[in-house]
Amino acid sequence: MAKAIKQIKQTAPDPQEQQMQAVSDMVAVLAENKDAILKTVGILKELHEMGALDAVHALLEKRVDVGAIAVGQMNQTGMHNMMKNGMNAVKFLGSVQPERLEIMLNGVGRGLQRLTDAVERGDKPSLWQIGKSMRHPEIRTSLTTMTEFLHGMGEAFSHDSRHVH
Repeated sequence: MAKAIKQIKQTAPDPQEQQMQAVSDMVAVLAENKDAILKTVGILKELHEMGALDAVHALLEKRVDVGAIAVGQMNQTGMHNMMKNGMNAVKFLGSVQPERLEIMLNGVGRGLQRLTDAVERGDKPSLWQIGKSMRHPEIRTSLTTMTEFLHGMGEAFSHDSRHVH
């Protein structure tokens, strides 16, 4: 019959062997991910050269103070409305077709340029000249656009249960 095991020998790994194994594992991982690691080092170098790492480091060191300031700013009167308005603006921009928005913004830009030019020239049109300008196709197109805009806005107001005016 076999003898009963009375004592179990536990072999503790040698700390030097553990360290060598860890270094070997790290070298293997570095070799497998060489390109990614080199790109990461390049990114870190660029961030360091432009001072971004110093800024992030300082921010992390003062994270409690920065957090307190941020919470204080967010609790100011009107900040909640600003955040909601910002989210609504982003939602609105996401719903508008880019081509339509581009056309509208180009029109606004040209209109502002003509307005600036007229102010610089000192133009002060009479009521008669303003009335005559209604014959220009550009003016009529703009008025039609504004009228349709007002119709759409009125429709949205009439469908909303809250009163705006």
